[in-house]
Amino acid sequence: MSRWERWLGSGALLLALLSLSITLTINATWLYRLDIQWLHISRTVGLSPARLMHNYGQLLAYLELPWVTNLQMTDFPTSFTGMVHFEDVKRLFLVDHGVLLVSLGPAIWYLRQLRSRAEQWRLLRLTQIVAVIPLVLAGCMAVNFNGFFIAFHQLLFRNNDWLFDPRLDPVITALPDTFFLHCFVLAFVLFEAGLAGLYWWAHRAIQRA
Repeated sequence: MSRWERWLGSGALLLALLSLSITLTINATWLYRLDIQWLHISRTVGLSPARLMHNYGQLLAYLELPWVTNLQMTDFPTSFTGMVHFEDVKRLFLVDHGVLLVSLGPAIWYLRQLRSRAEQWRLLRLTQIVAVIPLVLAGCMAVNFNGFFIAFHQLLFRNNDWLFDPRLDPVITALPDTFFLHCFVLAFVLFEAGLAGLYWWAHRAIQRA
């Protein structure tokens, strides 16, 4: 492979792994189901777990499915600014899914090329370097999650519509900050697990050689 092909392949591999980790986290409805119990969301909101999961499913359907253009949650009205924010989130989710679809093919091709050429060792340094980034972010999050959460929104969103007023957008009471903390942790764990899997695959290939 040429240097350009290696750069393209490694970039596609990292994008595929990152977007896959995000997609799996977005669709981890089991995590929200657990948090309903752990964080006593039902008691706070006054709805049963089944009712909360129903509304959460409606929200995810709007955020992830391009053909769902109207957000209608059974028990939670949405203000104008809330709708603008959810539209922005939907756009980001669809971009993530698009990146996954576009990068998955080149990523698989790159891994096959490495195996056919017995060049899995190229993944060792790549995974070691990239693995540091989530650890640094996780450290920042552990020190000050509130500051991390604010910086995250300021980086991704062009406005302050993500600052919900519970009186106008009561859904925010069903989505506490701790739930988003758990989502970040899950995404970091999935990404690191993917890197560890690639490292193990490369290391094992070297040992066999």
